[in-house]
Amino acid sequence: MTEITIGSAVGAPEAPARLDARRFNRHTFWCGQSGSGKTYALGVVLEQLLLHTELPMVILDPNADFVRLPEARDEAGAAEVARLAELDIRVLRSSEGSGERLRARYVDLSPASKAALLQLDPIADAEEYNVLLRTNVRAEDFDSVEALATLRASSDPGEVQLSYRMENLQVLEWDLWSRGAGSVVDVIGQRPRATVMDLGGFTHPAESKVAALALVEHLWSRREDREPILIVIDEAHNVCPPDPQTDVERALTRQLVQIAAEGRKFGLWLLLSTQRPIKIHPNVLSQCDNLGLMRVNSPRDLMELAEVFGFAGEDQIRRSASFAQGQALFAGGFVSEPTYVQMGRRITEESGGDVRVPLRDDG
Repeated sequence: MTEITIGSAVGAPEAPARLDARRFNRHTFWCGQSGSGKTYALGVVLEQLLLHTELPMVILDPNADFVRLPEARDEAGAAEVARLAELDIRVLRSSEGSGERLRARYVDLSPASKAALLQLDPIADAEEYNVLLRTNVRAEDFDSVEALATLRASSDPGEVQLSYRMENLQVLEWDLWSRGAGSVVDVIGQRPRATVMDLGGFTHPAESKVAALALVEHLWSRREDREPILIVIDEAHNVCPPDPQTDVERALTRQLVQIAAEGRKFGLWLLLSTQRPIKIHPNVLSQCDNLGLMRVNSPRDLMELAEVFGFAGEDQIRRSASFAQGQALFAGGFVSEPTYVQMGRRITEESGGDVRVPLRDDG
């Protein structure tokens, strides 16, 4: 089966709307303002890819919207429930609770990523940076307390300075680190059909970005394996902004720009979801060959979309300002022509969603 059904044509509920699943071997941009149904609709597409392809995916999930992806709704069909139960879907949680914990190994990061984490400049902090380049510790041997003590006791000034930096920044105390346990890269190496990385529960704001960096850096380092994977990034403006502010954000954005430019031929395909195109790095946005567009009202955003996605007409893009919830325009490689769609129903449980206003019962 090469096509997946995601809903029906707008105004023609009897006409199924389909996407060519083979064309997810191109980068995809998914956009819609708050309240448009963007996250729900994205779930519809991901479910259909899970049910009808063999494409593995990893979902960077900052708001825990997809943590119930393994759970079928009561109204789902028996065949869909049975198929879903067969799939290896792993949910890695960043907060306490049920499920596996999301962990990464500090020692798995490249020297450049470690330097970004520790805010090290290779010139201004030459001695400390050189220590990072010379240090080669196996994951099973790494203990943060012991590492700091060893550096502190060294006769090398660079090692002593590095120990103070690590201790002052408290980065080795993060909940993210595996400390001998498994890592997200170990899970990805097992090739589950889907891995949901719940990024929203960490204490330190940089932990989620370092978790994402550990993942994409690992995937890029293994690119010559040519094992296809769909990298789904929800709220992508948090991960590849046009003007990254911190060293970690810059390292993460650089890696995603590289994947956007070169990853396609290695089977590393992006699906970026956000509310506003101008919040995404232009060198990532410009590499997207598929567009899923839900309601967008901002004239500036509509202009940006029309300029970047020339395969959809300007009038078609501007029509998105009048979309009802759950309506979308699909254009690009995965449809034969720009198509207006009323998205179908989810078959798995959605997490998150809007918080309702508490109303007074006057009855």
